[in-house]
Amino acid sequence: MMRKVALSCLGAVVLAAVTVLTALSPQPASAASLVQVTNFGNNPSNLQMHVYVPDRVVTPRAPILVAVHYCGGSGPVFFSGTEFARLADQFGFIVIYPTVTRSSKCFDVYTAQALRRNGGSDPVGIKSMIDWTVANRNGDANRVYVTGASSGAMMTNVLLGDYPDVFKAGAAFMGVPATCFATTPPNEWNSDCANGNIIKTAQQWGDAARGMDPGFTGARPRMQLWHGTADTTLRFPNFGEEIKQWTNVMGISQTPSLTDSPGSGWTRTRYGGTGTQAPVEANRLENIGHSLPQGGQALRAIQFFGLDGSPPPSSTTTTTTTTTTTTTGTPPPPGGCTVRNDQNAWNTGFTSNFTVTNNSSTAINGWSLVFTLPAGQVITSTWNATYTPTSGQVTARNVGFNAVIGANGGSISGFGFQATHTGNTAKPTSYTLNGTACTVQ
Repeated sequence: MMRKVALSCLGAVVLAAVTVLTALSPQPASAASLVQVTNFGNNPSNLQMHVYVPDRVVTPRAPILVAVHYCGGSGPVFFSGTEFARLADQFGFIVIYPTVTRSSKCFDVYTAQALRRNGGSDPVGIKSMIDWTVANRNGDANRVYVTGASSGAMMTNVLLGDYPDVFKAGAAFMGVPATCFATTPPNEWNSDCANGNIIKTAQQWGDAARGMDPGFTGARPRMQLWHGTADTTLRFPNFGEEIKQWTNVMGISQTPSLTDSPGSGWTRTRYGGTGTQAPVEANRLENIGHSLPQGGQALRAIQFFGLDGSPPPSSTTTTTTTTTTTTTGTPPPPGGCTVRNDQNAWNTGFTSNFTVTNNSSTAINGWSLVFTLPAGQVITSTWNATYTPTSGQVTARNVGFNAVIGANGGSISGFGFQATHTGNTAKPTSYTLNGTACTVQ
């Protein structure tokens, strides 16, 4: 019952967001229409295929975008409720919209068959859709991309692991790392993954993705990631785990090459390059729930792919940098900092999730948060920060993607730890950020 409720909520939340988008976003104004295709090839899980070919396409062969719906959705709903078809009209690429026919309307990102190349299930059917489009709609096999929301974002991660030779890039809106959702059928829902409780090293995540197609040695597809900090369906810690996975797969540093804020509450980090088509790009959206893409974010994905006519990346070769993130930083100037520790305790343990706010007029790049755990408390697992030691006076340091805390009330959240206790569940009474005492909220 719990699994069914979770799946239902997943679809309902995203459906509400897409309904708003449908009302706000102009729909394709052309003679082109969404067409269903049957008998498109090997299709072990009975997916449905719809394809949208705009009136004017790039010649001599048109790029292909696979747009993957959320739980409870469908290809036609994703077509009408997102901007990708309108952008296809503008820039001349073809869009494939797969549809799940199993009762949950969620894509298979959890079975052993789905999590290996040509293993079966949904990824094989989607690959057949691409092959059909290349053969029958003059699609360009050398310019294939994938994007998706929620379940579709999870499938985006899976497809880049299964078929790194097929896709040039992916854009995942509110997903989880490839293989994170693995479970034992008929169970389709992995609560540990959904709740952000599966934490691994970058090497472990990278090995998991590489193991999906172990014989592949070529250039890897680029990845763009999007996640809201207030997502309660596929929780925000998954964002950091995705960053670990794809930077490791690409062989690049977890230290951002560029960090900026294109909009209010929006932090963008780029890894392995600073341009629009960096090897990995991650977009963190403050106080946003499970409701992406929003506004012009679909266009940002198209620009990341290069489907807007911008030139491709100058090279497919990436180099690992040995630069490490500075975690000592400089103390916040007058104005100080505020720390909130949201703790959830039970009889033998607890979790702590932190929000740190920079109240000064200067941004912080690289931070360390120092606090003292009460006697008997021992950290057993962590997310989105490093903690040393595991008891007594502890120093939490940023990881690559969350080094920057913006000025004038900028904040970071989504990092924390799980710990055991011997009866004392009290929180630390004081915190210092880069050596400056903070107000405890």
